[in-house]
Amino acid sequence: MPLGLLLSGLLMTACMPAPLAFDPNRMPAPDALGPNNAATEWWYVSGVLPESGLAFHWAQFKVNYRGLPYYASHVAVTDLRGSPLNFVENDVQTARFGFPPLLVQQGDWTLKQMDATYRLTAGPLNLTLTPLKSPVVHPPGYSGTAEVGRLYYQSITRLAVSGTVEVAGQPREARGTVWLDHQWGDQLPGRRALWDWFGVNLSDGSDLMVYRMRDAQGRVVQVIGSRVGADGVARVVPDMTLTPNRTWRSPSGRDYVLEWTVKAPSLELSLTPLRDDQELLSRTTSIAYWEGPVAGTGTADGAPVTAQGMGEFVGGVLSREEGGRIPANLGK
Repeated sequence: MPLGLLLSGLLMTACMPAPLAFDPNRMPAPDALGPNNAATEWWYVSGVLPESGLAFHWAQFKVNYRGLPYYASHVAVTDLRGSPLNFVENDVQTARFGFPPLLVQQGDWTLKQMDATYRLTAGPLNLTLTPLKSPVVHPPGYSGTAEVGRLYYQSITRLAVSGTVEVAGQPREARGTVWLDHQWGDQLPGRRALWDWFGVNLSDGSDLMVYRMRDAQGRVVQVIGSRVGADGVARVVPDMTLTPNRTWRSPSGRDYVLEWTVKAPSLELSLTPLRDDQELLSRTTSIAYWEGPVAGTGTADGAPVTAQGMGEFVGGVLSREEGGRIPANLGK
């Protein structure tokens, strides 16, 4: 955590009570999307919108660091028609969180529940999100292990989006489907916990979440998959494997696996990025990670499917010739 921002937060916000211990036997209600007294918590909205020629993600972080509050948020916009990636960060240490209805606000960046819809206004985003499925808790209810830390995990895996996204200084109409995540718990991402993640919508009406968790040495400690059917029910995907294929070296000198094969008895997918150069170097969270739109083809339940969504790879490895040039990961 950047020390200057932490000290600034201390001057503006009172100390917080100690975060509650993670209890793997206490599962959240799927629609309880509001704030919790946790060491780490975030909300996340992402979308790949081919009709609009863009992809984006917004993330809001709320950290209780030994009773000291810290807030950070950012937006990344990918113009699939050619403009450079636009990455905007928010370090204002004035924040409000509430539920019900859901309110997530840092400065003037806001995600707010409005009856049956959500309004997201953050930097270049001015969007209305309408759920097409109900919230779910991904089985087994959380990501991670006791050793690397655990995060409860809820999602709304399909929301229709309308509004505008600013691209190269001009508003562009947003049309398509987005994904909303909420996670919280005792994990310190980027230190003890690294991961590879996908959230993709399949052409058969189902949605697939894949999580491969690694420890600080890069050893795989957990692979989980959850498929939300067209009926809106989240079911575990048993015997899932996530196989790395092509690796890409970023301008910062980190190596990221960008092409993957997902296999399980019920499905097989090949997932590839729509654009390689999607590394984000976050000043407010002191982390380097890859986040961007992906697409894929394969089969599900014996029938051909296509996939589109987002991939996130935390913990890219510094190449030998570039070793030490960027700070180590400190958080998501």
